Amino acid sequence: MIKNIKEYDFAPLPAGVGGSMSILIGDDKAPNFMMRKFILRSGGSMPLHTNSVEHEQYVLSGSAKVVIGDEVKIVNKDDILFIPAGVAHSYDVVGDESYEFLCLVPNKEDEIKIL
Repeated sequence: MIKNIKEYDFAPLPAGVGGSMSILIGDDKAPNFMMRKFILRSGGSMPLHTNSVEHEQYVLSGSAKVVIGDEVKIVNKDDILFIPAGVAHSYDVVGDESYEFLCLVPNKEDEIKIL
């Protein structure tokens, strides 16, 4: 499978402000991992929440204040994040540029809890 990012549709996120997501590689193509792209527009945010699966993330552009458990950091383009399963995390975009990142997760049921 080879596709261009322009071939994907992005759907609004059900929680937060100014966010959208597209599944780039889903369980219909890959048996072990899913690749998703998230976009949070300037002024956007995702509330504090937990997931039942781990997340590996690579920041493509922009900056955001990210909370992972007790850690709070400003993350920027080219930063890499690991969020263990069950650990509370949130995002608040910093600045005028959209915060965009790739997120890889295992192909398992993911229970999301907004805190």
